[in-house]
Amino acid sequence: MQNKLISLVTKSVKQSKNHLFSAIQPARYLKGLSKQKIGGGKTVLITGASSGLGEGMAKLFAKLGYNLAICARRTDRLESLKTELMAQYPDIRIEYRMLDVSDYDAIFKVFDAFAADFGHIDRVVVNAGIGDSRRIGKGRFDTNRRTVEINFISALAQCEAAMNIFRAQNSGHLVVISSMSAMRGLPKHLTAYGASKAGLAHLAEGIRADMLLTKLPIKVSTIYPGYIRTEINENAKPLPFEVDADTGTKAIIAAIEAGVDEACVPSLPWSIVGQAMKHLPLQIVNKVS
Repeated sequence: MQNKLISLVTKSVKQSKNHLFSAIQPARYLKGLSKQKIGGGKTVLITGASSGLGEGMAKLFAKLGYNLAICARRTDRLESLKTELMAQYPDIRIEYRMLDVSDYDAIFKVFDAFAADFGHIDRVVVNAGIGDSRRIGKGRFDTNRRTVEINFISALAQCEAAMNIFRAQNSGHLVVISSMSAMRGLPKHLTAYGASKAGLAHLAEGIRADMLLTKLPIKVSTIYPGYIRTEINENAKPLPFEVDADTGTKAIIAAIEAGVDEACVPSLPWSIVGQAMKHLPLQIVNKVS
């Protein structure tokens, strides 16, 4: 019993150091992992990989030595990404498939096909989503419904498909990309979007709780990105604490590699802002939205 306790404490301290290092200096943390080729022989599946954060994550995972199973609607973008990465990292394997995540049956077929291709999927990143929501009560129900369906129902299907594979393997790492907007109910165009991302975060936490309950060796991580400038929002007005795509993506991958349960990224200032958002009056929270 004493040896078990010592082992648990040692493991906890080591994890805490990794989490802290990855949060404070994500670029340096990833540089060390890149030298180790930490992803060698492992496969990560990423949805929504043709642009934005998905594309950025694919590039960084490739740099770490991971094989890639990438999917999105735009196969021309996926082909270009594969060509670019194979030229840089010829020792990894990259496969891509077309996937529209609004087609729930297709999600299961594509995930299973990737599992058959590679024989083992080590990590699934549920990233595909949209941000096109509108004020409630302004006649834009169809837009808001689509946002919630893609960001939550489609994400549920992706989690189901991933967990089917992980349960069969008795191993895996499920990562969901939520948003800082999930921390509180927000006004204007963020209301339905934030609600969908909050639902996704609670879904992931429920899966994590089930893994603890059943003692299955499957990791579940929830990532809450702050404002990250990508090609998707390149024409939007400047936002509070905004960072460029490279900075934001490195913070996301560092948190994932550290094996966090949950992380606001970049950690500074969003871990502090996140705690504040949960407790401050809505009038003040509105100023950050």
